[in-house]
Amino acid sequence: MTKSLFVTATGTDIGKTYISALLVKKMRDLGFNCGYYKPALSGAYNKNGALVPGDCEFVVNTAGLNIEPSDCVIYCFEEAVSPHLAASRKGVTIEIDKIKDDYKTLSKNFDYMVVEGAGGITCPFRLDEETILLPDVIKALDLGILIVADGGLGTINSVLLTVEYAKTRGLNILGIIFNNYDKNDFMHVDNKLQVERLTGIKVISTVAKGDKDLDIDEGELLKIFAPEV
Repeated sequence: MTKSLFVTATGTDIGKTYISALLVKKMRDLGFNCGYYKPALSGAYNKNGALVPGDCEFVVNTAGLNIEPSDCVIYCFEEAVSPHLAASRKGVTIEIDKIKDDYKTLSKNFDYMVVEGAGGITCPFRLDEETILLPDVIKALDLGILIVADGGLGTINSVLLTVEYAKTRGLNILGIIFNNYDKNDFMHVDNKLQVERLTGIKVISTVAKGDKDLDIDEGELLKIFAPEV
């Protein structure tokens, strides 16, 4: 059975795709057959009349995956807005069952999977006669979450809010990764200390701007793919 985790974040443009790419790359560098999936993507770019999912392309190229970027996503939109709005404007209905089926199909090719969300933890996928928020997708896939947060100013507030919301929705939090982290900045160092103290959740790795590899022990990495529940 494929072991998977779900990457979410404290907000938009925090670095989910960047961290997802480093996670998949790290796993593959260690010799593990790890793949990548993103249920919904907004902000794809048009190339010769075809939509190219840029986030998926980045992960595929960074991790050296032998797969087409378009095969990593089921709902792909050009407009860089929330999935619910992008889908509505294109007359598309996002269905959780379709996401689950697509995930299962892709997972058959891998022993491990990194699944990346959209936006922050409350990101809406559908807001019509049915309400689907990101936690509904995560729970449907039955995955634990890894929270990506920025290392700088304001992150204590955003992490605590994300953690508390995730807990109210019954999500299993596997750990936190700080992106844009500067180990020589006293505020970043204190942010990491206080976030761990206030949430009781471990910051399993920190990533500086431009890092090409994820600094994490193999045992720690495998642990988050197969957590003790």
